[in-house]
Amino acid sequence: MLVAMTSMTNTTKPLALTLGEPAGIGPDITLKAWLLRDTRQLPPFYLLGDAGFIATRAKMLGLDVALADATPETAIDIFKHALPIVSTGTAATAPPGQPDHSSAPSAIASITRAVDHVTAGRAAAVVTNPIAKSVLYRAGFSHPGHTEFLAELATRDGLMPMPVMLLWSPTLSVVPVTIHLALRDAIAQLTSDMIVATARIVVSDMRARFGLKQPRLAVSGLNPHAGEDGALGHEDQSIVAPAVATLRAEGIDARGPLPADTMFHAAARATYDCALCMYHDQALIPVKTLAFDDAVNVTLGLPFIRTSPDHGTAFDIAGTGRANPSSLIAALRLAARMANGQ
Repeated sequence: MLVAMTSMTNTTKPLALTLGEPAGIGPDITLKAWLLRDTRQLPPFYLLGDAGFIATRAKMLGLDVALADATPETAIDIFKHALPIVSTGTAATAPPGQPDHSSAPSAIASITRAVDHVTAGRAAAVVTNPIAKSVLYRAGFSHPGHTEFLAELATRDGLMPMPVMLLWSPTLSVVPVTIHLALRDAIAQLTSDMIVATARIVVSDMRARFGLKQPRLAVSGLNPHAGEDGALGHEDQSIVAPAVATLRAEGIDARGPLPADTMFHAAARATYDCALCMYHDQALIPVKTLAFDDAVNVTLGLPFIRTSPDHGTAFDIAGTGRANPSSLIAALRLAARMANGQ
């Protein structure tokens, strides 16, 4: 399996951390992560947001965090003694758990500015705090989520990259071929070409950004028992198996279709670096069960590195001090390591 990298590598550029939904736990875990910068050996990062808003949240949480206005170029030096804040020029006013009119504009401005910085070479990677898609939709946001918006921002010369969602942890790494679709739609849209295209991106990025010369893929079946030789559905024979054959013909180490119910125990996980699953829950249930606090959402296929905590905005605990920064810390550490191709 794809294991945690063993050493922390210094980056010459800081990480750009987005604000996320201001009414959520993004500000909370950002403050907590900075306080743990030394004990958890965090790479330097700066937050794209509103310094006054962050100061108010820190006071509410009773956290003694020094804040300082910064640019990407000054962030590394500032990070040692204060949390660097790069202003987006968009104020945030939402109290914990209560998104308001400022939520969508401040979240979108932070994401957009982070992508601008990383594509201009001013930041090593983008790390995104959780957003509330329902809040963005009400403000006219037209994308299914973070991933699709990032792909649009990364479009160059009319060519939009194909983003692939990887859920990475030291215990298990998974990729869903279809993502935010109703199950009936996921089955209807699944094709051999989609599986092959997804696997190619996974292999390419694992070689370039995770330092794996020959990544091993375990490809799940769609139906129970991978279709039971057609008795439980034809899709595994007609869609999944041909895709695996194509990948193997290209020299990619891929096995499948495999019964999903036997892919995720410890002995099975030791035989592959990434599990390629056919739909959202088939991939996310095992990784969130095995590694809820340290799983990281990674977007592959983009011309820049993007990681994110593998959890949502948690409105119910925002501002209470109960938010756990572990997944954000894992996302920051992984982004730095990927930036160094390890």
